[in-house]
Amino acid sequence: MLIYKSVNELQQFLTENKHKIIGFVPTMGALHQGHLSLIQASQQKADVTICSIFVNPIQFNKQEDLDNYPRNVGADVLKLESVNCEVLFLPSIEEMYPNKKYKNFEFGSLAEVMEGEHRPGHFNGVANVIERFFEIILPNYAFFGEKDFQQLAIVKALTKQLGLKTEIVGCPILREDSGLAMSSRNERLTVEQKKDASIIFEALSFIKNNYLKNNIAEHKSYFAKTISAKNMELEYIEFADGNTLQPIQNFNDTDYCVVFIAVHVGKVRLIDNVTIFN
Repeated sequence: MLIYKSVNELQQFLTENKHKIIGFVPTMGALHQGHLSLIQASQQKADVTICSIFVNPIQFNKQEDLDNYPRNVGADVLKLESVNCEVLFLPSIEEMYPNKKYKNFEFGSLAEVMEGEHRPGHFNGVANVIERFFEIILPNYAFFGEKDFQQLAIVKALTKQLGLKTEIVGCPILREDSGLAMSSRNERLTVEQKKDASIIFEALSFIKNNYLKNNIAEHKSYFAKTISAKNMELEYIEFADGNTLQPIQNFNDTDYCVVFIAVHVGKVRLIDNVTIFN
């Protein structure tokens, strides 16, 4: 696997491979099987797959969260090599933001709900780093996990806004045996917390399988009580249209319903989503 730390080195490689189809997987490291599935999805479509590892400081709205974000590049390299990833891009903050100038993007109602409401500035930070990566790499395809469903929608909107030709590909959530959505943040959970957190997917699955038996308000109450019983703190649960991400009050308000949650397990914040119907 080729490893580049500077923009110039990477772009020289891209110039030498300008006739090849480029697939790109942006990550913040602490890689797990979910990330590797994105690499493998890229390899199905592209001649060359580039994975980046960059903990983007401007998408964190809490310094503590940034400081505690798990980092283990050595282990990440081994995982990428195990799936034959061709290129790893490991830029510094100075390489990514040489002028320390950031844009303000406008995504309207897409960015005002759920993660956008609870993490002010988060999606603007995501948009800045993705625009910068796309500017450097000009990928034909870029791959994102559907666990970050709202982020995927924002990236698609960003690509459209900028008039880019990069095709954004969403890839299914991978889950641990317990049902817990794979996430780098899971590394910060204790064994007991991981066990407790498995109730998140259990409860979401129960709602999916029984959604016609109760109204949305009753499903929200059930989820909140289930989480509270395990001493976890519910930040939000929202039923929304899967296209617009706007909250719905009744199931007949949409033909594409997704339930989104954010839950605090100790000091670790987890998000997840399940499609109720489409």
